[in-house]
Amino acid sequence: MGDRDGDETIARRSLELAGTFEAEVLVWLMLGKWDHPLAADEEFRDNLLEAASSVLAGSVDGQRLFDTVSPANVNLIAALWYAEATTLAGDSSIAAEERRERYAWLEAVRRTIPSCFCEPDELL
Repeated sequence: MGDRDGDETIARRSLELAGTFEAEVLVWLMLGKWDHPLAADEEFRDNLLEAASSVLAGSVDGQRLFDTVSPANVNLIAALWYAEATTLAGDSSIAAEERRERYAWLEAVRRTIPSCFCEPDELL
């Protein structure tokens, strides 16, 4: 079951944030910082943010996507990660070298900011 209208959850706040210029900047910074091979591709960045918004909307509705994070606690960074991981898993046309680089990006994000992939109360 999703969160009730008006409930302030991380997923709901992240979904609201996803529609802002600041979210676009975050995507640009994340892709550049961890050397994503498509970091300079504006269309890719826009599509990734749109896919992350869909992930967050599903989380707000109660869809469980992570073993380590409840739907209500999915944040924008985790949603971006999930959107990219899902794309890689579902698109066999991606060239091997690009696929390797994109998986390296996923690994770097998860390794560098693991707190985005766990329940907030685990951080106390």
